[in-house]
Amino acid sequence: MSETIKVVVIDDDPLQLELVSRLIGPLGFEVITIESPIGATNIVRRAAPDVVLLDVNIPTLPGEQLMELMRNHAPKHTKFAFYSSADELELRRLAMAVGADGWIQKTVPVDELVRKLRELAARPVGAVA
Repeated sequence: MSETIKVVVIDDDPLQLELVSRLIGPLGFEVITIESPIGATNIVRRAAPDVVLLDVNIPTLPGEQLMELMRNHAPKHTKFAFYSSADELELRRLAMAVGADGWIQKTVPVDELVRKLRELAARPVGAVA
């Protein structure tokens, strides 16, 4: 894929943010990292990312609430995926219950992370995972 995919990663762990940025940045992704949910909605609105990768366990504001706030202000093409070290079944249930576009475990290999992000970015608006 020659087109750069813009991804916003929101996680309260700065090491996780750096890891994701270093892993996927060189592979055709423009990565914007956000460590706090404060101001995240404005950043997502202005950045107009293809995908928002959102940790579900941010202590100050749960991922599902933050996603709902951001989705109301994000461009229509932006997809939201929950990103967590939680059990995949639990993560999938949560994502489906709140209308996220997808879910990705933090433990997936880099090639699978890249594949899932590309699939999310390419998915038509409103398509189900």
